[in-house]
Amino acid sequence: MMEYLDIVDENGNPTGEKVERKYAHKNGVRHRTAHVWILRKRDDKIQVLLQKRAETKSFPGCYDISSAGHITAGQDFLESAVRELHEELGITASESDLVYCGDRKIIWDDVFFGEEYHDRQFTKVFLLWKDVEENDLVLQVEEVSSVLWMDLDECINGVRQNAFKNCIYPEELEMVRKKAKE
Repeated sequence: MMEYLDIVDENGNPTGEKVERKYAHKNGVRHRTAHVWILRKRDDKIQVLLQKRAETKSFPGCYDISSAGHITAGQDFLESAVRELHEELGITASESDLVYCGDRKIIWDDVFFGEEYHDRQFTKVFLLWKDVEENDLVLQVEEVSSVLWMDLDECINGVRQNAFKNCIYPEELEMVRKKAKE
């Protein structure tokens, strides 16, 4: 099934044109994504839920954002974020549960499985407070191989020092931590 994405301007506003997802990544066409970081409080500390990407995905086997996804043409950020939470992790949330943390512009060039990959994303970043056990989640095996709760400060330090295999931007996690402590 072909997945179509809205082409967007530098502020994330749809231009009225759409493009197939694979074409967007091959040709560096700007599109939208939503990132959701799931947090919980344990022993006066904040923990973050990381997903480990499936081996068949880009950045295979890397720890990543709790839930993230491309925004299908015609959808908005919140609608997409709620859908991805349910698809990837089996979490039911409402749009009002998501706390907006800020915007990011992502530019990434790489090669995956022999194919050129040019990512140009306009991303809205959210956090979701949800105290859930790892084994109570229903993982979408095509996307997620496992999940792991980690102390948020330790996670940020680990990402900065490259202490574990990840594809996390520490600046994005800092943005989430700042919002979580407000």
